[in-house]
Amino acid sequence: MPVEIEITVKPAKENDKKLVTMLCEIALKKKGVVFTRDEVTFSLVKRSVDARHGNVKIHLRYKAFLEKPQKSHENEENDMLPDLPKWKKVSGEKKVIVVGSGPAALFASLTLLENGIKPLIIERGEETAERKKTIAKISTHGTIDPNSNYCFGEGGAGTFSDGKLYTRSDKRGNVGRILQIFVHFGANPAILTEAHPHIGTEKLPPIVNAIKDFIREQGGEFHFNTKCTNLLLHEKEVCGIQTENTKTGEHFAFYGDAVLLATGHSATDIYAMLSKIEPKCLEAKTYAVGVRIEHPRTLIDSIQYHGHTSGMEAAEYRLTSQIDGRGVYTFCMCPGGFVVPSQSTEDEIVVNGMSASRRNSLWSNSAIVVETKPCDIPKNFFDKAKEENCPALAGLYFRRFLETETKRQASFSLNELNNASPSSSQAAPAQRATDFIQGRLSRTLPKSSYTPGLVSSRLDKWLPQHINSRIKAALKSFDKKMHGFITNEAVLIASETRTSTPVRILRDENGESPFLKNLYPAGEGSGYSGGIVSSAMDGEKSARNILERF
Repeated sequence: MPVEIEITVKPAKENDKKLVTMLCEIALKKKGVVFTRDEVTFSLVKRSVDARHGNVKIHLRYKAFLEKPQKSHENEENDMLPDLPKWKKVSGEKKVIVVGSGPAALFASLTLLENGIKPLIIERGEETAERKKTIAKISTHGTIDPNSNYCFGEGGAGTFSDGKLYTRSDKRGNVGRILQIFVHFGANPAILTEAHPHIGTEKLPPIVNAIKDFIREQGGEFHFNTKCTNLLLHEKEVCGIQTENTKTGEHFAFYGDAVLLATGHSATDIYAMLSKIEPKCLEAKTYAVGVRIEHPRTLIDSIQYHGHTSGMEAAEYRLTSQIDGRGVYTFCMCPGGFVVPSQSTEDEIVVNGMSASRRNSLWSNSAIVVETKPCDIPKNFFDKAKEENCPALAGLYFRRFLETETKRQASFSLNELNNASPSSSQAAPAQRATDFIQGRLSRTLPKSSYTPGLVSSRLDKWLPQHINSRIKAALKSFDKKMHGFITNEAVLIASETRTSTPVRILRDENGESPFLKNLYPAGEGSGYSGGIVSSAMDGEKSARNILERF
């Protein structure tokens, strides 16, 4: 059995193999292990950066193998990882319709292939090559395709995110299995050992393409530009879906032995569809909304590394505070990253963040969001939801209001200040952090990674009060933990509204809708996961639930 050891080195010494080996040997001896140098091999298991107390250190955890392994373990799958699944060619005797193509859908499809079940993947957006061109038009022309954008298309919202793979949801499934499958399809093996693994926005699309190609080779099907418009029912039992081709307008029906619904947190039409079929399918849930804050990367690095930034990777941070009974926290922190437009219609402004694999842009950004419970939602949105016979939709209406109000405020500011950017139709309203706290208009804005452009706006006046006041208080709390966080160089960009869905699609202990037999909600859109890895595990779990029923 391997023996686990931990060593700590200075950043400049991390790649000194002789020093690292010597420290590993010393650590092994301290455990009382007797060995000779030619029979021990050290395999890196986990790497983390510790920048506390002004003294930057690298913690390295290794496994020591006392008999020379058959292959080197360095930067490869370690012995705690499971073997790769044995996927099968499928013929289609039994088939499952998988709606969506994000992490939950793709990993559910791979799980189905393990068991000889054919997945039929229905995706409203385009394949990656075309989707890239469509997304580019958001910045170059200010146009948004409602079916193919940062949220929809091959691989779902995950494809053009930065591929953060860190999760605390390790009880939901086998995190190591998920990471190993990513490596198998092209991810850097370093994700197996990093404390906060990350793929990078430029490297995710080829990995998604490889998974898609493999599923096709095994007999699975993909139908792109194909939007689910309704469920086909036989006495409350789902037997298929109705679809519309988003390019031609043609309608098609797909039939299967089960439907796995993995449509993501931005597919508002799916919630509307379910509310009309069976309102009891949905319930309101807590989610979070706020803004994205962007700093110069050098500033964040200097704060986190206490000025010792030479040779260090872009610094991360995670900040939380309790303000008036609600959590306010940073989310999806992107060191050396970019702020990107994440709206799915042209009358909205929604922002998100991402980083390339090298995390080497001039900026670092993060969401600052306020926990929002159903009781925080203004009454008029509940009244509207009740009119639609589905109170669970109130949070969705409130989210929609925030996104369209953000666009309205941006347009108003552009007209008032006459400071339009080249693609001003998608410019986002923004305010320097110092001006936000002081309650004044930012006469100028700092340079930003947000390519559609920023427009100066009084976020402190028009953001809902329960969000506005808590963000102000949280910023002051964060500045005490990271002195210099509040600075004239920091800019708040509105609005960050899609951290998760405000609606949950109910499922029973078997993962099936208690009201619509054969329907299996999965992933972020179902309200049961958040992020790539937890969604992938949830997709696997949902697929296994279907298999158990079969």
